[in-house]
Amino acid sequence: MGEWDLVDFLRQRAPSGARVPIGIGDDTALVRCSDQGALVTVDMLMDGVHFCLDQTRPERVGAKALGVNLSDIAAMGGSPDAAFVALCLPRQSFDSLARPLMEGLINAAGEFGVVVAGGDTNTWEGPLVISVTVMGTPHTRGPVRRSGAQSGDFIFVTGNLGDSLGGRHLDFTPRVREVKAILDRVPLTAMIDLSDGLATDLRHILAASGVAGVLDRDHIPLAPGLNNLSREDALKRALTDGEDFELCFTLAPAAAQDLLRNNPIAIPLTPIGRIIPGAGLHWGHDSSPLEEIAWVGYQHI
Repeated sequence: MGEWDLVDFLRQRAPSGARVPIGIGDDTALVRCSDQGALVTVDMLMDGVHFCLDQTRPERVGAKALGVNLSDIAAMGGSPDAAFVALCLPRQSFDSLARPLMEGLINAAGEFGVVVAGGDTNTWEGPLVISVTVMGTPHTRGPVRRSGAQSGDFIFVTGNLGDSLGGRHLDFTPRVREVKAILDRVPLTAMIDLSDGLATDLRHILAASGVAGVLDRDHIPLAPGLNNLSREDALKRALTDGEDFELCFTLAPAAAQDLLRNNPIAIPLTPIGRIIPGAGLHWGHDSSPLEEIAWVGYQHI
């Protein structure tokens, strides 16, 4: 299979849509953006860093490559519309790798109503590199940024945390539908997706908002795969593993109580702490003294 055979395959498998009336087949796509603007995100994944092709089916790699971008769109409170895929494929495995990789990505796109609208393909002597760009539409409440957390806000997470090292980093579900349901119910003050670990990603919210955070050790929801560990080791994994791709968000007390009484989604929503004046991330409970959390998540550089 050559490059143009792959393009023809993609054109047949990834048709255009209402928001993307011109997709694969021309020099550019045409994407109809709303009056609220467009959310745009890009992630690049590399064999040996974000996945290992010798241990993973290419379909799962394709799904992950799209999923990490969908998670970013969800973290801004948006709905994804169009994806653009740039592939750098190992020359010796182009024929066996290109189609299943893109099948996995296209199937994931279909699950979330995303049009694969274009991209580029090259080959080289190195490992697989895949870069995906996704465009999306903000919720009517507007994009949810990292910088809006205020003292008194509750800190929530979706789902449970940890066990990325057990394979979860390839089997996560981007919380696109969940965030829409949450925003339909209540306004959020800040949000981020947990790609580098709660200890690192929550600190991004705290720094951008100029506040501090206090977490309750007893309220961190742990993934079942951590059950064989001590509580302390499981907590460290939950805060530092990264690639949970759950959402961490903050909201005012009244909105938090509403959400606790009326959870609009099918997965748990857990209040894990509060926003307070100051700086940094701490453990705390009731009137106990604060204890600084030293753990950090994944460091890219």
